[in-house]
Amino acid sequence: MKDLTPKELGYFFPAEFAPHSATWLSWPHKEASWPGKMETIFPIYARFIKLVAEGEKVNINVADDAMKQTALIHLYKLDADLNNVRFFFHPTNDAWCRDHGPAFLINLREKKKMVVKWNYNAWGNKYPPFDLDNQIPISIANHFSLPLARPGIVMEGGSVEFNGNGTVLTTASCLLNPNRNPHLTKAQIEEYLIDYYGVSNILWLGDGIVGDDTDGHIDDITRFINEDTVVTVIESDKNDANYEPLKANLEMLQEMKLENGKAINIVELPMPSSVVYNDQRLPASYANFYISNNYVITPTFRDKNDGKALTILQKCFPERKVVGLDSTDIIWGLGSFHCLSQQEPAI
Repeated sequence: MKDLTPKELGYFFPAEFAPHSATWLSWPHKEASWPGKMETIFPIYARFIKLVAEGEKVNINVADDAMKQTALIHLYKLDADLNNVRFFFHPTNDAWCRDHGPAFLINLREKKKMVVKWNYNAWGNKYPPFDLDNQIPISIANHFSLPLARPGIVMEGGSVEFNGNGTVLTTASCLLNPNRNPHLTKAQIEEYLIDYYGVSNILWLGDGIVGDDTDGHIDDITRFINEDTVVTVIESDKNDANYEPLKANLEMLQEMKLENGKAINIVELPMPSSVVYNDQRLPASYANFYISNNYVITPTFRDKNDGKALTILQKCFPERKVVGLDSTDIIWGLGSFHCLSQQEPAI
């Protein structure tokens, strides 16, 4: 007899703006991800943890006690609330917990939680090895004795964005890339999204932003701020390489419908000027914010549009304080605060 899918069992993936019981992180340690800048990211990363810990638990995957002590030194300096910080000896290859971390689903009727363990291949086998990262959802589910579903296909948390009411946004450039699941058609991938995220309405955008090595994750482009509203980044400079793809995505959003048949409310968010380091354009975007219980923690880039972006987001989140954190060094790792974190919903 075929096992029931998470959706058939009444589970779904909540929106990020719904209440969390915790945020999961994997402490950065891979020098190759931030070559020449590894030490510069820790003060900002620790500040991120301090902010999140003001409103929820922060669970941090570390390799060993030495890494835990390193983390504690940075958190002590900022007087972070260590009562809300917990460490788990789950070694990782890298720090991008949005993509290798567990996807937590909830069943509101039964007040239960489960983990979906997607396969992870470091964005199309770009950065091996990734065996330790691929183990993280299993280790966490085992630790908490949570049910574990294994769809058996590649999926990353940064490639999907949810309104918590049945709609998921994603990009064709990522999910349909042959370096992920070449054996699956678009219709088959949609079936997995429905069955294992508990959604009913799948909306596809096109390309991601320049410099994004994930092949176009949605969390650099378009984010739900409530059940019927998104913020989406636009580029005002017609000569910028992001102008056309972001314009095309905006036009697609304007034609899309939510699960209830209604149009999406769209708030436009500017892009920062291009951020270049060692002749490489980096995927700097204000859309890579993280919604914690208390704050909307937003990457800034020492750019003229920082203040404008923070003002727009503050209007979008009247119940939370929007905080900008300098991501100029962190973005050298080709991701920011959303890429580094994965929420665990409250039930």
